[in-house]
Amino acid sequence: MLPFQDFPYTIVLGSNSPRRRELLASLGFEFETRSKDIDESYPLAMPRESVPEYLAHLKSMAFTEEELPENYLLITGDTMVLLDDKPLHKPKDRDQAIRSLYALSGQTHKVITGLSLRTKEKQYTFSVESKVTFRVFSLEEIEYYVDKYKPYDKAGAYGIQEWIGYVGIESVEGSFYNVMGLPTQRLYRVLSEIYNAEKK
Repeated sequence: MLPFQDFPYTIVLGSNSPRRRELLASLGFEFETRSKDIDESYPLAMPRESVPEYLAHLKSMAFTEEELPENYLLITGDTMVLLDDKPLHKPKDRDQAIRSLYALSGQTHKVITGLSLRTKEKQYTFSVESKVTFRVFSLEEIEYYVDKYKPYDKAGAYGIQEWIGYVGIESVEGSFYNVMGLPTQRLYRVLSEIYNAEKK
């Protein structure tokens, strides 16, 4: 039996990301959406690959036990784009978005999404990594994309599902949907494991 047919928890997505909402709904789960602003700083000595999972956990713990009743499951996540171990965050303005895409042009970078799944009794945290290779962009292409799509809410200043992905991606190693912000296959597997454990 598929887990979303009688899933034992009310799922809460702790994110305002429209991509995460779209992808979770596409998996077949019904869910509520809530989010909280947190301080997203992290220890400078922390390996960059560990940061998304760390921040997903922080976002989860921002919800108190009173906000997470017995039959609720909270999902929080964080996505980071790494180029040569340097994070490319959400751009603050047009110039920063253009600089980020210029840096990614012709390069292979990592996209890591960390997820935390938390109930009143348990917490599951994990991360998934994908590698994306872009062809070389012209400045005109970068400016066109930034001006038309305004990717200021996206790590690395791009959405793989938008024009820049259609024309620029040479290869993706790993989960495509992870690059969008939600590693759907791994998440579905973990939710299935939670479902099966509850049914035993």
